[in-house]
Amino acid sequence: MIGLVLPQGHDEIKKAVYQTIKANRHKEAYVRITVSRGPGPLGLDPALCPEPTFVIISKEFKDYPRSYYQKGVSIAIVNTRRNYKKALDPKIKSLNFLNNILAKRESIEKGVYEAIMLNHRGYIAEGTISNIFFVKNNVLCTPATGVGILDGITRRLILDAAHELGIQVHEGRFKPEDAYNADEVFISNTTMEVMPVSKIDDKKAGTKHKITKQLHKAYRKKVVEYIKPN
Repeated sequence: MIGLVLPQGHDEIKKAVYQTIKANRHKEAYVRITVSRGPGPLGLDPALCPEPTFVIISKEFKDYPRSYYQKGVSIAIVNTRRNYKKALDPKIKSLNFLNNILAKRESIEKGVYEAIMLNHRGYIAEGTISNIFFVKNNVLCTPATGVGILDGITRRLILDAAHELGIQVHEGRFKPEDAYNADEVFISNTTMEVMPVSKIDDKKAGTKHKITKQLHKAYRKKVVEYIKPN
């Protein structure tokens, strides 16, 4: 989407990831792959940087506190809006994280775990590092990609798991009141997986999280299937 050609193929990237993990002596690791335009003189013309820089970082992964999954975390809808998709499409997972950082600062000031941003029309978009889901009348609801969100792999696996469990799914446009009045709320990303939410702003977000727990279990099963060698 930004016209940046990967300097390595999939097989080469996979090999390099394993080499990095081995070199760092990690067994449980968080891995980040970053590609930039590379070195070059000052200027906005991409042609000034003819050779991309390819970096792999791995660090020891430490699981989240068990209490987060047992009791849930608190989140808040903040004033910082998600980038307008025709200005900077949120589908582009770039190192330009200023939008998310500004929202994160608001969540820190509010004393909550995660900030949820609205789009320019006031519809729920996503968190600074997560997608948001909520359950109302046994229907799993989540913002549609057209709202302006990053359609992550974790999000897709959760939706696949819901379909396999026979849970009705509604991807659409939702206002904050829809989440406030939900029976269950959770957020997700690759490392947190499926994390229940106990409070949005000053509203309680449910305590039983029955469907949330079902989806977390099903999601983990799908991940194991996803990474099995052929």
